[in-house]
Amino acid sequence: MVKSIFNNVYHGKRVLITGHTGFKGTWLTTWLLRLNAIVAGISDGIPTKPSMFEELALGDQIESHIFDICDLEKVIGVVNSFKPDFVFHLAAQSLVSVSHREPLRTLSTNVIGTANVLEALRLVNPECVAVIITSDKCYENFEWVWGYKESDPMGGKDVYSASKGAAELVFHAYYHSYFKKPESRVLIASGRAGNVIGGGDWAKDRIVADCVRNWSSGNSVEIRNPASTRPWQHVLEPLSGYLGLGAQLFADRKLNGESFNFGPRAEQSKNVSELIQDLSVYWENLKPAHPFTLNPVTSYVEAGLLKLNCDKALHTLKWHGNLDYSQCVKFTSEWYVHFYRGSTDMHSFTTNQIAEYEVIAKDRNLLWSQ
Repeated sequence: MVKSIFNNVYHGKRVLITGHTGFKGTWLTTWLLRLNAIVAGISDGIPTKPSMFEELALGDQIESHIFDICDLEKVIGVVNSFKPDFVFHLAAQSLVSVSHREPLRTLSTNVIGTANVLEALRLVNPECVAVIITSDKCYENFEWVWGYKESDPMGGKDVYSASKGAAELVFHAYYHSYFKKPESRVLIASGRAGNVIGGGDWAKDRIVADCVRNWSSGNSVEIRNPASTRPWQHVLEPLSGYLGLGAQLFADRKLNGESFNFGPRAEQSKNVSELIQDLSVYWENLKPAHPFTLNPVTSYVEAGLLKLNCDKALHTLKWHGNLDYSQCVKFTSEWYVHFYRGSTDMHSFTTNQIAEYEVIAKDRNLLWSQ
């Protein structure tokens, strides 16, 4: 048993994860199993090939439900039968490129799907804590050089951003209409993060996934905008925030209805070309002379700059990022290098990376790790 992590609150608890077969969901499932939680998941299928969820054989270790999050009756059925102590809602259509091609699917999954989870919790009213995950793209983006804070307006000039902003508005409305009331046994909060990288992501049109797919075949990767700047963070960073938020909400009802940003230090903002160059260092057998080529043609608008102000998480939750930029790149690259070598037990490797992440957090005296 892992002791003291998140005050040991997840040990033996029943945790429902929506979107459990996705990139973030797989890492969260693996971490919660390491914390000796009892895990169930809802997803509409295996989102990519290869699949980290399948590679780690997590379907054999949890209660896995495969259906569309927009099916309210099925969501209610799982909440009613599993009786979760915690819910982490990550199920989403998470790709900007897909949202441009499939706006109604994106709006349905991200907005109605979120509403369905909240509605199921309202109707069943289990005694539980629910953390609703959206995105940094929920904010109206003015290309500010400073970070967006939780009180800034929701919005977006594209369907994906609008869907995430709308999901936050649904969360806010459900809190004030239902979960703020004393008879509610459900406590809710929302978490916002973006630009997450790490091993096991093979989604289309994601920079790291595109890189490793091409590099593993000895090809350079085409990129649209090498100057786009993002505050890159490893997937375990926001997950530590979500888990820490869940643990603190479990202990303190005053956090009910609150929203929190989870992002890296300001110095971790790097442009796309810098990130690619730094990732490519770990690929000794990279065949192309240049790790990327430029293909600026795109049919949709992308933000040039987007970052979060995480002062509220630091002040209220005592949370801040654990890894520096070089550690983030190292964790990410080494996971893929070991995967493509084909001789590594990736479940053990993933669990070992989580254990290493915990040790770093302990050395840095982060509250959730003590």
